Amino acid sequence: MEHELSPATLSELRRPRPYPAVSVLTPTHRREPYNSQDRVRLRNVVAEAKKQLEADPAVTRERRADVEEQLDRALAEVDLTYTEDGLVIFAAPGEHQVWSLARPVPERVVLSDTFLTRNLVSAQAAERPFWVLSLSADRVTLWSGGVGRVTEEHSHGFPLVRSRENFDAERMERTGDLPSTFRDEDTRHFLRDADTAMGRLLREAPRRLYVTGETAALSLLDEIGGGIRDAVHVPHGGLTNATPETVWEAVRPVHEAEARRDTAAVAEELDSARGRRTFAAGVDELWQNAREGRVRLLAVEENYRVTVRDDGDHLVPAESTDLDSRDDIVDEIVEQCLETGAEVRFVPDGTLTDADGIAGVLRY
Repeated sequence: MEHELSPATLSELRRPRPYPAVSVLTPTHRREPYNSQDRVRLRNVVAEAKKQLEADPAVTRERRADVEEQLDRALAEVDLTYTEDGLVIFAAPGEHQVWSLARPVPERVVLSDTFLTRNLVSAQAAERPFWVLSLSADRVTLWSGGVGRVTEEHSHGFPLVRSRENFDAERMERTGDLPSTFRDEDTRHFLRDADTAMGRLLREAPRRLYVTGETAALSLLDEIGGGIRDAVHVPHGGLTNATPETVWEAVRPVHEAEARRDTAAVAEELDSARGRRTFAAGVDELWQNAREGRVRLLAVEENYRVTVRDDGDHLVPAESTDLDSRDDIVDEIVEQCLETGAEVRFVPDGTLTDADGIAGVLRY
């Protein structure tokens, strides 16, 4: 199952497909007893997708058989052992993907010539992904972080490993030269290479970056002054070969403190916008402004969901069983804002009580 939504991956998912491109969405659960029905529910929604394929006169027999086979393959790949809060299956002629999301999705089936990506985009924004770069004199490890977890990344040239010929820690320890390791010119070149590689990655996939290592390593990185000078330093050595759990526990206090500062900064911006009359609140007002590209900053409570329908002029509250109801309007707003270059921040529940769970700062 897929977890990381890079800009390149999103672009690939959004390209047009031969009809039908099928998107199957279903909520899942992390814990018992709620997750006991996830398997049955998933099979039922895939069966519904096949039913819609069979009923669609625009789908030829050959193409229907192809897409149904892709749905079956996707279903076989689903591992609900470590399920999160939502599951998305994409299937089209000759291809399929399965995505696990740390954010609920509505149960639905969509047949189109593109995949439905807004729930993935919203989940990625809500997860507030970050990078962790762990330094030592002979190894640099990259970790990808999300909600309560990190995983090691074996991509973009990482991990970087220094050859034995250029680094002999045992010899330095025997000669008492270990403290000067990070003043060694070869070490400087090694960490400069790491800085360059990380700077390149940040341009491709910008996220907050935490750098862990001994104080001497962090100081040397500051001296180099390259593409990752804005990284948050975490003075903690010994993490280049650590477990993901150990790395997460090391960066967790710093990450949570940064999140609190972010929330406070968002609240200040919203208050300031009220005074400048560039403040908007509620799904109807934000949806109108998002479509016009007027939103500069969008703030959404982490678990805020609402079902609405479009009455022609406004979005009005609705039941999920209502005709033309839209269960994922918040995800639509998030995706639209990101598409127009807005900054999107998810904040703890209760932060935006006076704004009905969603608020924004307008460009004009």
